[in-house]
Amino acid sequence: MIDVTAVGELLIDFTPAGKSTRGHALYEQNPGGAPANVLAFLSRLGHKTAFIGKVGCDLFGESLAGILREAGVDCRALLKTDVCHTTLAFVHLDEQGDRSFTFYRNPGADLLLEPDDLPDDLIDQARFFHFGSVTMTDEPARSATKAAVRMARRYGCLVSYDPNLRLMLWHSETEARNQILSVMDQVDLLKISDDELLFLTGKTDLNQGANWFFERFPLSVVLITEGPRGAFAATRRVSSHHPAFDVKTVDTTGAGDAFTGAFIDRLLSRKSDSMEDLSLEELIQYLAFANAAGSLTTTQKGAIPAMPDREEIERCMNELPTLKITEHL
Repeated sequence: MIDVTAVGELLIDFTPAGKSTRGHALYEQNPGGAPANVLAFLSRLGHKTAFIGKVGCDLFGESLAGILREAGVDCRALLKTDVCHTTLAFVHLDEQGDRSFTFYRNPGADLLLEPDDLPDDLIDQARFFHFGSVTMTDEPARSATKAAVRMARRYGCLVSYDPNLRLMLWHSETEARNQILSVMDQVDLLKISDDELLFLTGKTDLNQGANWFFERFPLSVVLITEGPRGAFAATRRVSSHHPAFDVKTVDTTGAGDAFTGAFIDRLLSRKSDSMEDLSLEELIQYLAFANAAGSLTTTQKGAIPAMPDREEIERCMNELPTLKITEHL
């Protein structure tokens, strides 16, 4: 039995690492790709995970495969191609540690995943199936991702979805919105940011935004992250908000993935596979755990290298204050 199988992009994040003696920007090579980040974190928390994706036959692809295996992720379905190189992303950080990206992907190896590459057994054996929209930006990976989601539904997996919107990778905003929403009827757990909520629904109010999804799709849980403001969770019956923890933020890369992985970890601890019966108390507890994981991830550079273990998360929940937000933020 596999706790979580994910399909998606696996790439290199080049993270700012100071300047050279000549004053030129230096970058540190870190593993990236939201679905892979989620799996690596869940493995760190003790879960059995498996990844489906494609990298290039290059040193970057070799490095990524090694890092995922070292993290404890089953990489039997991590394929390699010599048609193009592993996707690269350069991370740019502002003074608050918030990041933006420049991608080198025309195409990247992750986009060459095909429906015939999908392993039935790694999906059939999974309790949760996780995916994002980055591999839906073009073919053949778009068809492969959608086929994997359909397969997960057919096998009875709980399906979690983090669209992880990267507009620069799409041909247009209209295509991005249409494609992201096109799979929503097959999703149980949706995780989005407040920016993605506005992009997809036109809503800024979190309750109204969650209800927008519940009225249109058979979702069980909607999670909305708000950066330093914390996060919101809703089912069709109850909802709750929890602030972020007061930490010194260096780099927000991977924080949302740690949040997602931590929330899934809490769901995996339940005996029931149904999420519709989540209580308000459970939502509050799960949000606190997920926010602690996300907050701690921002205290170091990179995604996978910065993610905390369970003991660190529990210590954060017990010892650190939550962040007091003023209106100018």
